[in-house]
Amino acid sequence: MPLRITSAPVSGIKKRKAPTSTRSRPSPFASHARSKPSVRCPGGSGSGLKKPHDDDPDLAYGPLPDLGLSRHVAETAPVESVLDALKYVRNKIFEDLPARAGMNSTRIAQVLNFRRSLPPLVSVAHVHTLLDAPTKVEREIMELAIAGRIRRLIVPGRGNDAAGLGDCLVLTEDWERLVRESSVLDSELKEKFLTVLGRIGNTCAIPGTAFSAPEYTALVRGGFIVSSSSLAKGMVSVPSLPDLPITTNSMAGAASRTGSGNPPSEPGRTAQSQFHTATLFLSLPNTGPYLKLLGAGRDHLVSLLKKSKSGEVPLYLLRDRWDGAVESERSFSVAKRARGEFAGILPGKTKKWKDLYGMSFRWVLEEAIGAGLIEIFDTGSVGPGVRGL
Repeated sequence: MPLRITSAPVSGIKKRKAPTSTRSRPSPFASHARSKPSVRCPGGSGSGLKKPHDDDPDLAYGPLPDLGLSRHVAETAPVESVLDALKYVRNKIFEDLPARAGMNSTRIAQVLNFRRSLPPLVSVAHVHTLLDAPTKVEREIMELAIAGRIRRLIVPGRGNDAAGLGDCLVLTEDWERLVRESSVLDSELKEKFLTVLGRIGNTCAIPGTAFSAPEYTALVRGGFIVSSSSLAKGMVSVPSLPDLPITTNSMAGAASRTGSGNPPSEPGRTAQSQFHTATLFLSLPNTGPYLKLLGAGRDHLVSLLKKSKSGEVPLYLLRDRWDGAVESERSFSVAKRARGEFAGILPGKTKKWKDLYGMSFRWVLEEAIGAGLIEIFDTGSVGPGVRGL
């Protein structure tokens, strides 16, 4: 028998081919054109399609329906008079500290101390927003000022229109309380200052002859008087100064503070003459930080409103933006925290608490409306809407 050299013919392995009967059938929809899903705009035509807004998915459908201006703020504010409005605005500027604030004890102390240091001022624009009766409000303010129950404080250089920050009201009793509690003024100067306030009426200007130079220095250091040189330039008008001649008691007080029974020396007379020729205005301690905080709150609210492409947003959504994506005490948020899931950031990480010390959304909304920066209108579907002006 012949001997085979190789076993290739008997050991070869061949791949099996799939039978032609098992080939998959084409899809019945293969011939249809493919398209990406799109969002249909409600209220438009049947074929109108609109791409949702990436930055504001809740407002993906364009401008809100407008049924006219809303009186939501005036109708829901629990005030009936100017005095009620002053007390309401003072008590509602800040929110209470949440149970889980996300701030250490040092920061919490800073927030509380800053709140306590602010003067009891209320902008006139805010009062008009709450009562929504311009003629009645101005008449009532004038009557209360003449009766000595309130004082109108105008800070030059802060704007004299509705959007200005320098037209404020304060209760006379609160003003007197700040004077009496001041640690900078002595008891004699406190009584003299309150007497001068009663003599000048409701004007905001102080004559340079009302106090001695040391007394003026103490009042400026205490924050109750500010000179025109320290204010912003470009004032439209300066109130007239009442003519109050300097009294013998003032000269005696100045002499006693110099440590001798003689009149002030040449440097003292120079300082005295500088106060006589300067334009001095009434003020309250920490008025500057208060106005700065007020302006920052307005600006932040307007910036949140501008995030919407249409410049309009439902009131509830603007409130959510103001509060930030914070965790709440609702049942689903508590359940998420119990499971260890993300339920929102802590309030202390938001701008509302880091920069604005917990300023209330309702309070800053009323301020912005009174300043003419925004307006509220009825939508008829999603509650009140807000737009910028």
